Amino acid sequence: MPEKTHETAVVLIPPRRLWRPIQRIRKLHDRQFERWMPHVTLVYPFRPRREFGAAAPLVADACARVEPFTVTLSEFRFFKHRHSFTAWLDPRAEDNIVRLQLEIAGRFPDCDEVNRFEGGFRPHLSVGQARTVNEVGALLTELAGEWHPLVFEATEVAMIWRGPATGDVFRVAKTMSLGATSTSQGPR
Repeated sequence: MPEKTHETAVVLIPPRRLWRPIQRIRKLHDRQFERWMPHVTLVYPFRPRREFGAAAPLVADACARVEPFTVTLSEFRFFKHRHSFTAWLDPRAEDNIVRLQLEIAGRFPDCDEVNRFEGGFRPHLSVGQARTVNEVGALLTELAGEWHPLVFEATEVAMIWRGPATGDVFRVAKTMSLGATSTSQGPR
């Protein structure tokens, strides 16, 4: 069985020019604010970083099969877990993101954790956590009252990694363009 790790992922990252309002919320409410950049998870866990060279062509081929599409971050929702709640932005482009995720995940069938959730894969951009239904309800009301929708063109996905140290943060290793087969190195 191929190896996989929680130190890597394939994600859709909004353009940096849109990060400020997302990060303002995440800094206050998301315990993973420091570790992860704003993102929609497509595959996690993923192959170890040392295997990115072999994995990148497979991810690029999957991305080439999906044309760029518009994403609108306009509505907050939440997931209920056993003892907590996650607040998230709904990336309105669900069919396109689901198709993209299926294309990529299909090349790494053992990396199917995001598909195992009740109801299957659900595109989302996490912005915070809460302990109770009342707390998450109040948070969603507060966020919705001050939120202005963000719209961007999804043109690429990123293969990201972090080191094994507890406080290490994810960074972009490679990006793959949608609708094309080119790849690039490093952060945007």
